Amino acid sequence: QVQLVESGGGLVQPGGSLRLSCAASGFIFSTYNMRWYRQAPGKERELVATITNTGGNTNYADSVKGRFTISRDNAKNTVYLQMNSLKPEDTAVYYCSARPGGRTYWGQGTQVTVSS
Repeated sequence: QVQLVESGGGLVQPGGSLRLSCAASGFIFSTYNMRWYRQAPGKERELVATITNTGGNTNYADSVKGRFTISRDNAKNTVYLQMNSLKPEDTAVYYCSARPGGRTYWGQGTQVTVSS
């Protein structure tokens, strides 16, 4: 079955960096685009970044452009989100997502808290 397992979250001071990872299994990872979403308390889940199956194209929400970088390693079935210059408003649970077979799958999420 499809599994997505995020890791790498934590508490970081404003201006700091974190690298999130999402390990995927149960589908042919290299054939699917991957996405990172986030959901802050009391807010709707929002799309943060997308990467195509080969990694050749990426897209970002305006709020993270220039600070976040999505990447993937198809040999390791893993997608990453490098987050730099973190701000308190980046505090959220971060989820990776895939849509094999037309159904959307989510990981359990990893908490990112940006606070001094």
